[in-house]
Amino acid sequence: MQKYKIIPSLTKEWFGGRLYRIRALVSFGDVKRGDLGGYIQSEKNLSQDGNAWVYNDAQVSGNARVSGNARVSGNARVSGNARVYDNALVSGRAWVFGNARVSDNARVYGNAQVFGGAQICGCAQVCENAQVYDNALIADDALVSGNAFVRDDAWVSGDALVFGDALMCGDARVSGNARVSDYFSD
Repeated sequence: MQKYKIIPSLTKEWFGGRLYRIRALVSFGDVKRGDLGGYIQSEKNLSQDGNAWVYNDAQVSGNARVSGNARVSGNARVSGNARVYDNALVSGRAWVFGNARVSDNARVYGNAQVFGGAQICGCAQVCENAQVYDNALIADDALVSGNAFVRDDAWVSGDALVFGDALMCGDARVSGNARVSDYFSD
């Protein structure tokens, strides 16, 4: 059974392609039958199973896929070959693209960007203006915020916090209760 349909008359242009607004055909999760959702390029972008949904003016395009109970809301964008699944949330003006993965109970929000082959999983959060890319991994209860960059093969896990104007790159590993920032005090 289908849980939503594409509305061909409600469109938005996105990088030369056309995105279509969706409408719920049945009630599920916090979505009520008849609710308008966000925009997708085709049905391959949003699973007809589970409680996955694209809300507000959020956009999912290219080969990107939202499934499970994942949510994309606000003005967030998911594109390329990105995957958002399980109970993950992408919101605000966040952008997940390339081959990035956001899963489990992870959150990407604010103006954050996650791209390349980066993975955000567990209960990890990436927010504000942070960028996570290449093959970086943010896991467990880790938080990356501010203007921080985590790239290359760097890992942030446990309850670690990377914030401010911090840069983590190469094979760097931060875990436990570690804090990495650009701010030093006496």
